[in-house]
Amino acid sequence: MTESTSPAIRRAAIVGTGGIATAHAAALSELAGRVELVAGVDIDPARAAAFAEKWSITRTYPDITSLLENEELDLVHICTPPGSHVPLAIACLRAGVTPLIEKPPALSLAEMDELAAVQRETGVPVLTVFQHRFGSGAIQLRSLLERGVLGRPLIASCDTLWYRDAEYFSVPWRGNWDIEGGGPTMGHGIHQFDLLLSILGEWDEVTAVAGRQSRPTDTEDVSAALVRFANGAIATVINSVVSARETSHLRFDFEHATVELDHLYGYSNSNWTVTPAGPDQTITRAWADGMGNNTSGHTSQIEAILDALDTGAAPGVSLAAARSTMEFVAAVYASSFTGRRIKRGDIGPGDPFYASMLGSGAPWLAPAEGAGVPA
Repeated sequence: MTESTSPAIRRAAIVGTGGIATAHAAALSELAGRVELVAGVDIDPARAAAFAEKWSITRTYPDITSLLENEELDLVHICTPPGSHVPLAIACLRAGVTPLIEKPPALSLAEMDELAAVQRETGVPVLTVFQHRFGSGAIQLRSLLERGVLGRPLIASCDTLWYRDAEYFSVPWRGNWDIEGGGPTMGHGIHQFDLLLSILGEWDEVTAVAGRQSRPTDTEDVSAALVRFANGAIATVINSVVSARETSHLRFDFEHATVELDHLYGYSNSNWTVTPAGPDQTITRAWADGMGNNTSGHTSQIEAILDALDTGAAPGVSLAAARSTMEFVAAVYASSFTGRRIKRGDIGPGDPFYASMLGSGAPWLAPAEGAGVPA
């Protein structure tokens, strides 16, 4: 008789114990028995100690080097400000440990390609946090679309209308091109339009505008884009941190139905609405048939990662998938700041928007404020 063996309990650490680390720690706690949070890293000892006490972590470290030298790990959750994501992830790759990087995974396409080069060199995968892909509604929508139930995608809209006040931007790295990499296009709406892209597939071209309407930032506080997809669908994407009535809204109009999602920072099945194009309720029944019950939080994505690791499958979201989303971000900035229509593939080495989302410079910044812009 062959004894069955249970999958190994994975060992995880969190680097950066600020606000978003709480979501990661809570998700790991919910998945206890499959993964153990064994260590935390922060340059602030008091903050690290408080985080460790809250989440019953026995060891903390002041830097990634100390962590990797002293711990045997399967996953390192990178929850630091965006400007440090890539060097931290590369340290993990060179130590043979998979990094899971919070959004945005990098500051530029150049950094994404640097990560890809080290990934190829080490053979260790880079994973990125785009948890909205893993809610049951998104999974069901992709399935119905792939099976042809909904017909061809025609038009869509993706609105991330959030509100962040001056106190929010008092944190020094927020609203800063060099550290945060961009405004709501880079750091807020990215979750919603990543979900949009995961449904509609490869985008083909972008025309966009961005502005600094009222917030005390170097980055934009609003942007709006018109997008054409390779399959012919057309979408609008709006990102804002100046909208008092906050909402995250996606709408997809297919040949046979409209599918809508209304939520704020995460969704469940109840946040979705399906409206058939006619009286036939086939699509309504198909939507309900086999629907899971995952919300779109970090727990769902990390659970999917653990499932993939246990079965030997490739876990998501891969660096290649994240690069498509980051290329879309770069295209929004490039179109906004140059007035050009940007085709997929236009932004490569030598283009200013390849090295920095600020590219050739935001029109509201004086030359001195655009310091660090590639020549």
